[in-house]
Amino acid sequence: MESFDQTMKFKRTADDETYQAKDVFSVVYGALKEKGYNPINQIVGYLLSGDPAYITSHQNARVLIRKLERDELLEELVASYLTTLDNE
Repeated sequence: MESFDQTMKFKRTADDETYQAKDVFSVVYGALKEKGYNPINQIVGYLLSGDPAYITSHQNARVLIRKLERDELLEELVASYLTTLDNE
């Protein structure tokens, strides 16, 4: 019988890979567009509410967007927008 009072090691799985917000947005945007949704409205709805139902499961977009925290996604959006303002 195993003892549960000792530290256990876990092996890293393929699901543990890191995701970039830019790549996540790209996949989610494409999946929403393919399904005929307004991607901007759907993504904003998700970011404001946290309700994953705003994101289609097409192309595994719903699972993918939930790999990152909403604040990380918002941070990426703001940083990207402000960078474009600096380049004008």
